[in-house]
Amino acid sequence: MARREERHWWYTGMRRVALAVLGAALDGRRGLRILDAGCGTGGTTVELRRFGDVVGVDLAWEALEPARARGLRALSRASIEQLPFAGATFDVATSFEVVYHLGVGSDACALREIRRVLKPGGVFLLRVPAHDWLRGEHDRLVHTRHRYSRGEVLSKLGQAGFIVDRLTWANSLLFPPAVAKRLLERTNGTPAAAGEPDLWQPPAPINGLLEGLVAVEALAIPRGVPLPFGLSVLAVARAA
Repeated sequence: MARREERHWWYTGMRRVALAVLGAALDGRRGLRILDAGCGTGGTTVELRRFGDVVGVDLAWEALEPARARGLRALSRASIEQLPFAGATFDVATSFEVVYHLGVGSDACALREIRRVLKPGGVFLLRVPAHDWLRGEHDRLVHTRHRYSRGEVLSKLGQAGFIVDRLTWANSLLFPPAVAKRLLERTNGTPAAAGEPDLWQPPAPINGLLEGLVAVEALAIPRGVPLPFGLSVLAVARAA
């Protein structure tokens, strides 16, 4: 992840979408205190600094070390089910592909913890993989516990104390080929590469094309353009 996060089309494209959606939700506000819950190797955490001071939390030392090498200093090794912060500490929280993971025992607990550390009215941007029927070899390798429907995300956020402002699919244009790939895997029994599942770095022209197909949603989603399907669910919510 640390090697790919700056250039690989999935990371760069999805990051552009997330930053655009968050920027629209914050409506020009800056100087905020931000929590990146499950920051990984810090590729997105670094970019969140445009909105204010960012604290990154992750359970894996292997992730926090390259995050620190990116110049991030406010980092904490902790579970998002037991965040080491007082209540109502942050103005904004983000969590990208974290609560779905086998390392998170309870997504409900994690969401309640994020709500606890957010100030009332604080903004939460959540992204999780979609459609449990799409589970494949990649999910096994990255330790996926669950893939979500929009209804599940809406329900779980509500139960955790959030008001959902926007709920949408994301990564829509690549949905058909991704479905075809997963079905082909099941038919042929073809495993993904053991070391870097689905993170092959394509040649620059192909990488740029794929990034563009993902990043076009950075224009669509903030404007409320409805997406009919997608590989991810993206939610913008407020702490009630």
